[in-house]
Amino acid sequence: MFTGLKLCGLVAHLVPNRHSSPASLPLHNPQKQSPEHLPKISVLVPLYKESAISSALLKRLARLTYPQDRMEVLLVLEAGDSLTQQTISEATLPPWISAIEVPAWGELRTKPRAMNYALNFCQGEIVGVWDAEDAPQPDQLQKVAAAFAAASPEVACFQGVLDYYNPRANLISRCFTLEYASWFRIVLPGIARLGLVVPLGGTTMFVRRAVLDKLGGWDAHNVTEDADLGVRLYRAGYRTQMLATATYEEASCHIAPWVRQRSRWLKGFMATYLVHMRQPLHLARGLGWRGFLGFQAFFLGTIGQFLLAPFLWTYWLVFLGLPHPSTAVLPDMLLFLGVSSLISFEALGMGIAACGAFASGRPRLALWVPILPLYYLMGPIAVYKALYELLYNPFFWDKTSHGMHPPDRNAQEHVASDQDP
Repeated sequence: MFTGLKLCGLVAHLVPNRHSSPASLPLHNPQKQSPEHLPKISVLVPLYKESAISSALLKRLARLTYPQDRMEVLLVLEAGDSLTQQTISEATLPPWISAIEVPAWGELRTKPRAMNYALNFCQGEIVGVWDAEDAPQPDQLQKVAAAFAAASPEVACFQGVLDYYNPRANLISRCFTLEYASWFRIVLPGIARLGLVVPLGGTTMFVRRAVLDKLGGWDAHNVTEDADLGVRLYRAGYRTQMLATATYEEASCHIAPWVRQRSRWLKGFMATYLVHMRQPLHLARGLGWRGFLGFQAFFLGTIGQFLLAPFLWTYWLVFLGLPHPSTAVLPDMLLFLGVSSLISFEALGMGIAACGAFASGRPRLALWVPILPLYYLMGPIAVYKALYELLYNPFFWDKTSHGMHPPDRNAQEHVASDQDP
């Protein structure tokens, strides 16, 4: 199912879309919109122990070209995080940037809980989210405003493209960048174009404030509140579209941080799946048969590809001419099917990654596609860590460290460009 979902995304990417709405197309001159008709946009930037990156964040926000009287950026700080609070207090913030301190409440300290609190202070009719290490393109908010103006009322959310600004740090960062290019440049736009559930990316997502209030904000207990919100939007009859603008982040470049970050994502996917599947028939009626199948394919596929990976990898023994442990109980046809499926899955993933490299404007990254199978060896470690935490510590937010690697020069040029790279 997951392979089918990725294949549909690839086909949708390759087949020209003759019925694209203006909101889904690149906007050539968003600056020409009349300022008095621009919507007020509020952007939440949750920060926790981010002193090393706070100064860089403020410099990146200063590059935004949206009219300052039509936007506000709220830096969301946790009570007790004196490190980040001191860094922010020493900076001179422009009038459109303010800091909000989220009071402590029990032991729950998650990004969605902080954003729910900060939502009370937002004045914009559109609410967006950026992460601490994000580098959005300067004209991103103009594109957001133009996209919502051209969209139908049922389109409640736009998801921008996420990319990395340090792909050349090491092998892990290169593969991570390829993985993001595959997802945000190829598969996710295809999913959105097919009208399926779009699991949001956690940053560079913009949603109508009225709809967000109607849905009750974010799930404060979910460590992937973005994916959960994407499902809830779809269940409520709203749709999410992709936006032709990119935000650059810092890729986790070492094994331990990568595993911690991926385990948090996978744990959140597990929780989201279990929450929405409490009443499967009710979910199926809310999503429709196509949305329900897409939901199953994404969540079961994302989790299952890592949970079952050690078993699937045993079929490489057959490919290498060695006996498989199940030879005595499985007919040759099933063994051949297993090997063929494994090779097909790997080939499709590599093909999508190569397309993503070209779509992201980094064709040389395609040369690193053959090492992706080695990169995914970390996946089972992350998923079994996630499974353990789901059972024993489901609300624990395993924080990712940022500020370890500076942006590549070519990535800086992409960020400064007004065009989608």
